[in-house]
Amino acid sequence: MSETTCHVRPLACADRAAWGALWDLYLDFYGTTAPEGLPDLYFERLLGDDPRDYSCLVAETGGRLVGLTHFLFHRHGWKAEEVCYLQDLYTLPDVRGAGIGRALIEGVYGAADAAGAPGVYWLTQAGNAQARQLYDRVAGVTDFIKYQRVLPS
Repeated sequence: MSETTCHVRPLACADRAAWGALWDLYLDFYGTTAPEGLPDLYFERLLGDDPRDYSCLVAETGGRLVGLTHFLFHRHGWKAEEVCYLQDLYTLPDVRGAGIGRALIEGVYGAADAAGAPGVYWLTQAGNAQARQLYDRVAGVTDFIKYQRVLPS
């Protein structure tokens, strides 16, 4: 798809239904679901004023939300300034390749710069080839491998 003009802006209360639809599609993309009630709690947190909580930017084109990103700032043991973790990034399939994902990442970069947290990082699945093509253009890949605690069944 060719470049599409989009407006990246902070999440608003009026975005609840559209954000929820995007969030559900994002979770489905990764083959998971959220526990009952969590989307409402997450949405409230995204709109809250706690600086340690997640923030959200959405991409809008033609009056329709077509993408989202959630990010948070946190301290880092090796740096004086905070760093920014980009937790989630999702765009609707029909706008992929149109610059929406890039615009959302650049929005996070702008928020990080404004907060004095120039370091921005994120994770993706190794097989997420389409997204990785974008990520390879806007960031550098590291050689770190993620480990996660496995709880007993």
